[in-house]
Amino acid sequence: MLYPIQNDVRNRLDLSGIWDFQPDPEEVGAQSGWFNGLTQARPIAVPGSWNEQYEDLFNYFGLSWYARRTYIPAGWRGQRVFIRVGSACYRATVYINGVEVGSHEGGHLPFAFDITDVVQWDAENLIVISVENHLQPTRVPSANLSSPLGGGMLASYPRTSYDFFPFAGLHRPVVLFSVPPTHIEDVTVVTGISGADGTVKVTARLNQALAASGSAVLTGGGRSVRAELSFAEGVAEATLTVPEARLWSDKDPFLYDLTVTAGDDRYTLQVGIRTIEVQGGKILLNGRPVQLNGYGRHEDFFASGKGLNLPVLVKDYQLMRWTGANAYRTAHYPYSEEEMQLADREGFLIIDETPATNLQFESEEHAAERLRVCLQQLDELIARDKNHPSVVMWSVANEPLPRDLRRATPSGEVDPTIERGRAFLETLVRRARQLDPTRPVTLAGVMGAPNDWMRECDVICVNRYWGWYVFGGELEKALEHLDRELDDLWATFNRPVIVTEFGADTVAGMHGHPALMWSEEYQAALIRGYLEVAARKEYVAGMQVWNFADFAAVQSPMRVGGTNLKGVFTR
Repeated sequence: MLYPIQNDVRNRLDLSGIWDFQPDPEEVGAQSGWFNGLTQARPIAVPGSWNEQYEDLFNYFGLSWYARRTYIPAGWRGQRVFIRVGSACYRATVYINGVEVGSHEGGHLPFAFDITDVVQWDAENLIVISVENHLQPTRVPSANLSSPLGGGMLASYPRTSYDFFPFAGLHRPVVLFSVPPTHIEDVTVVTGISGADGTVKVTARLNQALAASGSAVLTGGGRSVRAELSFAEGVAEATLTVPEARLWSDKDPFLYDLTVTAGDDRYTLQVGIRTIEVQGGKILLNGRPVQLNGYGRHEDFFASGKGLNLPVLVKDYQLMRWTGANAYRTAHYPYSEEEMQLADREGFLIIDETPATNLQFESEEHAAERLRVCLQQLDELIARDKNHPSVVMWSVANEPLPRDLRRATPSGEVDPTIERGRAFLETLVRRARQLDPTRPVTLAGVMGAPNDWMRECDVICVNRYWGWYVFGGELEKALEHLDRELDDLWATFNRPVIVTEFGADTVAGMHGHPALMWSEEYQAALIRGYLEVAARKEYVAGMQVWNFADFAAVQSPMRVGGTNLKGVFTR
């Protein structure tokens, strides 16, 4: 899905700002005609989570309605007009001037609808969006399962299967955009290296299966390379060769401008020429070994929740660079498109993750429904992020769970969730590889889950908490187990290993001598110990601390103030 841009033939109108908002706990809005306007509205900021903006909505995840009015510029007349929502958690329905134009299920990814036929010219247009985030067992991620992980002692409120707060609302910009009647609907870019030259293969698709002519022009570094495009059945391909190309990397994130034209339409995106591959125990960026060192992160922040917060995003990037990081994982869902664009510019290496966190496989019926949702989310993620040079790996899941972590590989009774989970995860890995054969595919495995679930992965990513959840306070013993387990993973898979999570909860300002759990000294000692162990392993291709910053979680006996305190930085 192309990101909306403004140029001389395309238009973009950002509707971020204060909208009208009305909760609908009884779900009477549709029957009462709220799509024609809200009768008891309160103001709310978009983008932003409603949970953080009003105290009475903090633990509300039911149906709510957003509304605002806007004129559409007269200059857009004669073009196709679309509404695009960057992210709505979890299910949204869009109405224009009282007419339902479409709905979408699944948070964190964009969706758009053609509204040309319902637009009013020379008059205000009413835009209404209903959003609900009901916490349900078969949604991804899942909540309100019959058997919460950890049983009653670790039961949480809200009752999720994952360890972060289920923020709800319109989390990214809502925009209107216009394009010519015949327009470029999609562009796919695949880059390569041939000696000192770079190659850029461009595949463009129109919204109609017709013949047309166009071009692809790559500019940057004082060079301009052009190729003609001949569309047949709405699709055209061309490969551009860039002499002495300046390659994109974490140390030199150079970007070219690629402009694709077709008929009256033109679209420009930024392109980084680079390759990413796995050889033995190494990840190679442009043919050279690279380490993916940094953090797992979350998008939330005080007051905005999971709403796009650009100043915080820029500050986070500067802090990550200050600590020496060059990589992170979008734990545990796709981050904003604006973040991907910034990563392209700043040279961060991203493991791009779907919302499939803490998957469970307790029944065939539930697993089948979750698989349908996961495949949709994976398709949408790769369609959105496939052209970003910063995205160097796809993660199809985080910490999928067997029935009992303590008996993941039992010697007697066969756990049916193990085979069910293996087939489920293999399906996701193979789909990702089918959609994009140019990037490695992985998943992040939890302690105690079957290692066999990672057998299809190109890179072995594991979340490990030796010294915290296991052997807490016993750092020497914890690091010995980490050392042995890393060697075992290498012996089993002979592939690069990344520890995608490790860390310790820390109360800011709490100190201990000797270093005790929850103290700043203990967190520092644990992180230092993990890094020292990893430095001795040539097959370890990255270490990512959990977490970059403290983040909002659900209330439970494990989470002080409903916050996961494993952040290196305090929010």
